Amino acid sequence: MRFSLFPIAVMLMPLAEIAGFVIVGRAVGLWATLGLVILSVFVGIALLRLQGPGILRRIAVESRNGAVPGRDIIHGAMIVIAAFLLIIPGFLSDILGILLFIPLVRDLAWKHLSRRIVILGSAGPFGNAAQCGPASREGGSGPVVDLDESDYHREANKKNSPWSDRKQIED
Repeated sequence: MRFSLFPIAVMLMPLAEIAGFVIVGRAVGLWATLGLVILSVFVGIALLRLQGPGILRRIAVESRNGAVPGRDIIHGAMIVIAAFLLIIPGFLSDILGILLFIPLVRDLAWKHLSRRIVILGSAGPFGNAAQCGPASREGGSGPVVDLDESDYHREANKKNSPWSDRKQIED
């Protein structure tokens, strides 16, 4: 979905949820519809409590082994989002939440997101930061230039300083 369509989709979501309530309510009745909504809240809370510690354990193991747990962090975030979608009343949000709990769907989302996300790890024992994402595949992000404060501060009285506020025209 294009970013410019995202606000429109967010505004139309409540209307779609209300339509979903009406359709399901006509098909199964009022009490069954309310029961399904309450059941989805409890399922969302239970799945969040069951999946959360496992994700945290995998992130800790990956970190201890020296790897950057980017995939596990994204999967954990998707599980949290999926649980919140189940907790929010509505059948369309429940469908999206259930889809995000499926590992295959999360892997497809990770493949799509991994091209746009760069995850940097902290410096390891050899001084290099672990990195995954597009910058690591392209051979790094470029040269590092280390400047002192005296290299880039502004001098108001210096006529041809590139850091001065006023540009001087040379004769």
